[in-house]
Amino acid sequence: MSANSADGSGPGHGEDRPVGRRIILGALGLGALGVAVGAPVQRRLDDTLAGIASKDPTGLVSLLPGGGGFRFYSVADKVPHLSAEDYRLTVDGLVDRPASYRLDELTAMPSTRLVRDVQCVTGWRVPHTAFTGVRLSHLLDLAGVQSNAAAVSFTCFDGVYTESLTLEQARRHDMLVSYEMRDEPLSAAHGGPVRLYAAPMYFYKSAKWLSGITVTERVQAGYWERRGYAVDGWVGKSNGRDDDPTS
Repeated sequence: MSANSADGSGPGHGEDRPVGRRIILGALGLGALGVAVGAPVQRRLDDTLAGIASKDPTGLVSLLPGGGGFRFYSVADKVPHLSAEDYRLTVDGLVDRPASYRLDELTAMPSTRLVRDVQCVTGWRVPHTAFTGVRLSHLLDLAGVQSNAAAVSFTCFDGVYTESLTLEQARRHDMLVSYEMRDEPLSAAHGGPVRLYAAPMYFYKSAKWLSGITVTERVQAGYWERRGYAVDGWVGKSNGRDDDPTS
């Protein structure tokens, strides 16, 4: 399961909002069309489906295949958009050097590309998916984490979603602040311009539309953890189908 309102934030939804039968049937048609088209058209369809999902209390849109097998769910009431020029990522909290980064500053930093399976806690999986970005540990090192820190919290510019990791988890080599998926810039539907990518964890830990990284004294339960999901969302811990994610 992924974060926020598209590609798999979970079976729950935000407040119920009326959705007409024509909209649902139209979404079903778009989902079927998306299976047969190329990548450029698919990206536009993803944006459309994500927008419909944000207004769909029925959950039907979450059953549709988006780009490459992703699913769309609704948490926020819209899919937010920020241009590359307007985007900012702040790093603050228990650090010596708080900072604010533009997208071009992030892409100029040393990059890491990971190819892993994306695994939703609800069961669907998108195999061999590439994410590229800056290691979260690099941004923490630049900020200078203070000695009393033990966790990292994440906020998103949708104004709804939050996530959290322990500091030890955040320093893993496979935790990225990602700006590309499948070697293309992240679309709004998939959390762009920048999202967290927590490769060894279920996708709800990979917060989309990332806007803030705050170093804290303790783990602060994120959006789905406050609704009963595990704070430590290691893939394989509950489904038994993966190698040890902590290695």
